[in-house]
Formats: sequence, structure tokens, C-alpha cells
Amino acid sequence: MRPHSQPAAPTETTGLPPKTRQNIRVEWPTLGLLALCYATWVFGTTAASTLALPLGIVVTALAIALHSSLCHEVLHGHPFRSRPLNETLIFPCLCLVIPYVRFRDSHLAHHREEFLTDPYDDPEANYLDPAVWARLPRAVRLVLRLNNTLAGRMLIGPLVAQVTFLRADWQAIRTGHKAVRDAWLWHIPAVGLVLLWLWFAPMPVWAYLLAVWIGLAVLKIRTFLEHRAHERASGRTVVIEDRGPLALLFLNNNLHVVHHMHPEVPWYQLPTLYAARRDHYLRRNDGYVYRSYAEIFRAHFWRAKDPVPHPLWQERSHGDA
Repeated sequence: MRPHSQPAAPTETTGLPPKTRQNIRVEWPTLGLLALCYATWVFGTTAASTLALPLGIVVTALAIALHSSLCHEVLHGHPFRSRPLNETLIFPCLCLVIPYVRFRDSHLAHHREEFLTDPYDDPEANYLDPAVWARLPRAVRLVLRLNNTLAGRMLIGPLVAQVTFLRADWQAIRTGHKAVRDAWLWHIPAVGLVLLWLWFAPMPVWAYLLAVWIGLAVLKIRTFLEHRAHERASGRTVVIEDRGPLALLFLNNNLHVVHHMHPEVPWYQLPTLYAARRDHYLRRNDGYVYRSYAEIFRAHFWRAKDPVPHPLWQERSHGDA
């Protein structure tokens, strides 16, 4: 029998400063960052690539990573109250490989707090059911163990995630899941716009694909330890008290427990909210905190944070049997 997690507390909205509530019609910092993101992407694929192709690749990769962070803001209802308007703003799929609608639907499912880290019901979980793990070929287990270090997550993580994602979506389409099929059909014009741009831009397609890989690898730094196995749902989500460039690139999602508790709050208000109630959030997540991304690199670049099989799964399953 599959285990049952303790239900999480509902998303908190009380006690927030007035400006953090859903009464802001237009979030101008997010709009400005969107404009900067697209300008950076254009610069990376044109002028920067002409000056020096490695420079163009790096600049484009950063724009792709930032665009993904902005897609995350959009799916949570920013910067406008209108979903169609928000989704129009991020329609071009700069990363090429992840349909926005699939990202939106799977990520909102991930926000069901009681299922965080569940190998079956959390679409973003990196844990496996121990019984599934035991049946995997040795070579696959070696790959997944490497993927469970930060170095491996950045190097092969984009490919591992994409293969897993495509396999699940292909199975869903084959079994008649219309919403998944339609999401991929809608993805075609979103990718087509990017390919049309690349047809005229000086950046070679192979260089753009490398930029996509680098951009996705950078994003793996953020997602590497966002969640942990913990008996309480509220204790599964991290805080990384970093205020450097990665925090900006990830739009303050390093304060991840704050985001999970207040997904309606825009990215630029999360640090103030955390600073005002730091002790509250750290009690909430049972002290799951890192001081910086540098600390994470030192601790986990070559060492896994967790095993691949869910460390609490077998114990719970046995208890429920």
C-alpha cells in the first residue's frame, strides 16, 4: 500500500502586508524584467554571438534560464490578473524542449503540499519508490546516482529529466490524454517562433542548443534540493538565504518555503516577507536552511544530498500494509 503523508496546512494569506495581496493590477518589476530578458536574448543571439560566439552562448543561456523563472511567475498569476495576457507574454519557448502548458499543469500539481516528494503524485519529485529502484538495471541506477549529486544534476540532469518527461507524456498521449496532446500541439508554434528567429540570427543552431543545455543546467542548481523527505509536509521545503546573482536569476525562489506558503506573492516581495518573519518560516520548515549557494556547492557538488529511493517510503509502506 502506498503511504499517506500528513496533510499540509493551507496556503497562508493572513498577516501579509497589504501590498503583497492580490490587489496589484500590474506588477511593473516583472514586466520590466520580461523586457530585459527578451532584450538579453536578442543580444545574445545576435551582437554577442558576432563579437564572440562563447559570449553569445553564455548570454543566451542566462536569458533562457531567466525566461524559465519568468514562466514560473506567470503560471502563478503574474504580472497581470489575466491568464491569457500573462501567457501571451511568455509564449515563445526559448528553451525549446518544455511546453509551457505542461510545465504549468505539472507545477501547479506539485504545489499540492501533502504530496511533496511523493514518487507518484508529485510531478517534480526526484525520489523513486524503493521497489521500483530495486528493479532498475545497474547502469540506470548508476546514472541516477550521478544525477543525485549537484555536479551530475548540472551535467546530465537536463537529459535525464527530459527523457523521463517525454516518456511519461508519450505514454499519456498514447492512452488518450487529450490535454497532454493539446499542450504539445500548442508547443509547436511556440518553438517555431524561436526557430524562425534563429533562421535570421547569426548564432548557429548547434550553439543555441548548447545555450539551452547550459540554461537548463543552471536551473538545476535551484531545483537540486528545493525539497527533502520529511514526515511533515511543512518540513519538506528549503530556504537558501542567498542574495547574490543566482537568487535574482531564480527570482528569489531560493526562499522556497515562502513561495510555497504564499504563491500569490510576486518574486520581488519574497525577501521582505522572509526578513519580517524569518523565525516563523524556519520553524515551519523545521530548520531546512542553507546560508548560500556556495554552501550547497561545497556540501553537495560531489556528494548526494539524499538517496534516490525515497528514504521514508519503505517504512511507511510497511506500516500501512
